[in-house]
Amino acid sequence: MTQERKNPYHGGNDPFVCVNCGLAVQPLVHGGQRNHCPRCLCSQHVDGPVPGDRAADCGGIMRPIAVERSAKKGWVIIQECAKCGLIRRNKAATDDPAQPDDFAELLRIAEHGPDRGLRRATWEKGQTRRAR
Repeated sequence: MTQERKNPYHGGNDPFVCVNCGLAVQPLVHGGQRNHCPRCLCSQHVDGPVPGDRAADCGGIMRPIAVERSAKKGWVIIQECAKCGLIRRNKAATDDPAQPDDFAELLRIAEHGPDRGLRRATWEKGQTRRAR
């Protein structure tokens, strides 16, 4: 089954203001979709099952809860929605020349994370919400 964007005309690489810290966030220079703040690594829960589809009605703040290193994607931020509990993986943009992700913040979360006891199984593929 092929995933489709609900709004295929929405590029997803638009500037926005971070809902958590208020930073004016610029689009990625080399394409792709930036949906998180490079300073605090938070985003807003606007996407449904397909990245960029803007199909979610939640609107909660997606906060970074962990960071992992992927051989294919590089640094990956694990975010959890503060409102509904959805957990998502989000590729970090450490190489963006205009506004790279804060590497010190990535390392801080990787080492001390807000929820250090979170087990890897919580965000493995297929897992979308943390058991409460």
